Amino acid sequence: MKVEHPVMQMFKVCCSWSHLKATGGIALVVGTWLTFVNQADVIAAHGLDSRLLIKIALNYLTPFVVSNLGLLARRHA
Repeated sequence: MKVEHPVMQMFKVCCSWSHLKATGGIALVVGTWLTFVNQADVIAAHGLDSRLLIKIALNYLTPFVVSNLGLLARRHA
């Protein structure tokens, strides 16, 4: 019997549809809020550039990663 690597197990948990709906939804709401609060004035004044797009992407990536870490921590508790 083949034992699956723990990282692969975690990846499968995070990529399951039910978990992606939850963590993706959290990332969408929180990322949008963070972008609005932190970048709206810059976007309105100067538009978008590559540096700002990276910051916006991180606004969405951060809550996605944090919610997945919470999901994994809850699974192993």
